[in-house]
Amino acid sequence: MAMSTITSKGQVTIPKDIRDSLLLHSGDKIDFTVTDQGEVLLRPMTRRVDDIFGRLHKPGRQALSPEDMDAAIRKRIRERSG
Repeated sequence: MAMSTITSKGQVTIPKDIRDSLLLHSGDKIDFTVTDQGEVLLRPMTRRVDDIFGRLHKPGRQALSPEDMDAAIRKRIRERSG
């Protein structure tokens, strides 16, 4: 079992084996959730490109070029502002 001590400023060092297991690095964001049973869940919030690669893919949808994406963004901005 990994343990840590709370400092006078309320800070806690996450033990190295836990950081390694969750692939946490300096600057990463984490989320704390308290369950109904009084337990605390710690979840990494930082996502890397590899974690989300392919999530926007829809079978049968035509791929857009970067120029087409830029044009669509500009069009949407004009629609919202005007």
